[in-house]
Amino acid sequence: MLIEQQPAYVLHARPYRETSLLLECLTLDHGRLGVVARGVRGARAGAQRAALEPFQRLSMDLQRRGELATLRSAEPLDRPVRIQGDIALVGLYLNELVIRLCPRDDPQPGLFGAYRQTLHRLAAAEPAGWTLRRFERDLLAELGYALQLECRADDGEPLDPEGWYRYQPEEGLWPSAAKLPQAVQGADLLALAADISPGADGLLRLRRMMREIIRAQLGGGELHAWQVLAAAWRLG
Repeated sequence: MLIEQQPAYVLHARPYRETSLLLECLTLDHGRLGVVARGVRGARAGAQRAALEPFQRLSMDLQRRGELATLRSAEPLDRPVRIQGDIALVGLYLNELVIRLCPRDDPQPGLFGAYRQTLHRLAAAEPAGWTLRRFERDLLAELGYALQLECRADDGEPLDPEGWYRYQPEEGLWPSAAKLPQAVQGADLLALAADISPGADGLLRLRRMMREIIRAQLGGGELHAWQVLAAAWRLG
């Protein structure tokens, strides 16, 4: 099957045979795809390799046979998004999150749009913590695990902004003691639902909650990017 002019981002690249790369790509119409890019490694392939850098929206022509597609051409659709320094590590976290949570060949046009918007927010120096929480929320919704952030799981009653809750994966929000490490205040949860950033303490609580939810989606696994980000920010 020939796939032409497909908007795509390269999420990850690793060497494949002597002169090729094996790419993980997020595409608009086909979801996450494994793509073989032949002949893009070596001294004479610098321009071709540069076109496959992360965070750059591309138009790809692909030949699909079996599980992997073969890259025929890749052209930038717009100017590269400039993500540098520690924020580049945040971008790599986004990429790992998509690779680990999104199955291949599952079209998610809404996810593609959310990913693109998140890159532009990071490039515009919007607060990284709040930008990540928004993306995690939207990613889970696109995958069919939309978070219930406005009412309790036990009785369906609206959250009390002053109350404390813990999010139980696959169930929802249950009342919690404020002193528990995973407790989140109702006001923080309602802010996330309304797409309004809470304060610094609220963002920290939401980060802990989201990590617990993502860990459950990974079957108890961890993301490598969590360790990398923690080390980078600790040293910084």
